[in-house]
Amino acid sequence: MRRREFITLFGSSITWPLVARAQQPKTPMIGFLTVTPPRLMAHLIDAFRQGLSELNYTEGRNVAFEYYTAGRHYQRFEALATELVRRPVSMIFVTGGVVALRAAMAASATIPILFYTSADPVALGLVPSLARPGGNVTGMGWLGKDLAAKRLELLRELVPDAALAGILVQPNDPNREVELAEMQQAAAGLGFELQIFNAADDADFDAIFPALIERRVSALLVTSSPYFSSRRGRIVALAGRYGIPTIYDRREFPDTGGLISYGALRADSYRQLGIYAGRILSGTKPADLPSFSRQRSSWSSTSMLRRR
Repeated sequence: MRRREFITLFGSSITWPLVARAQQPKTPMIGFLTVTPPRLMAHLIDAFRQGLSELNYTEGRNVAFEYYTAGRHYQRFEALATELVRRPVSMIFVTGGVVALRAAMAASATIPILFYTSADPVALGLVPSLARPGGNVTGMGWLGKDLAAKRLELLRELVPDAALAGILVQPNDPNREVELAEMQQAAAGLGFELQIFNAADDADFDAIFPALIERRVSALLVTSSPYFSSRRGRIVALAGRYGIPTIYDRREFPDTGGLISYGALRADSYRQLGIYAGRILSGTKPADLPSFSRQRSSWSSTSMLRRR
């Protein structure tokens, strides 16, 4: 398959308890459905491995991973999800946002699906409730939109005299309108005027940053988007080149050289989801594992990291 990054490691066979066992590979395989190439989320995959290891699953010994990456081509998720089902994989772990999750759910109503998304899974109809997700789907919706107002507050502290703030948005993100509505409300109380900039590919980035200077935008907020995370090196470099104070949703941006971030502790979330994956591989049904939101237990941690 073109433009697919994958790793397949086979280990010893184990007894496989899920329904339709005859169709499962001898070694359970977890298929990752992502926007971001695995090399750019290695620390998160390590955290997922850690969670799996707590249930005695080790990649290369009794579980295998395979990665299907769409990049900015969200329309490819449907075909990628279909191919994962045809493998067949034992479980699909969706980290590519709502579009990827809906593609996985359309591709299979029986293969267990884990998700990690910044959207509200109940509001979007992905699960009927957090306590009883039902069906073959469970995971974490950390409600990233709820942190957008706090990012604007931090941006005001960084640039006290700013009148105009730019908002970088991925136009295909289904959570876009909800997040923007919350920011507009917060901006009114902070004395910000907001200007929206849509970026769907690298050419858009190249055009947007000169436009920020031309329109006298004093600061920039980058909204939650798996695609933006996958292009964080480019975004951080452009923000530095044009001298735009910029706040991001995850610490991977400051780790790449960005100024500041405020968001969920994603590595802990991936570890928790790794534990869920291990429980499912051991026979627990996804319907019996409650979905989580940012407000619950350890999923509620946030981080702020300034560039050193």
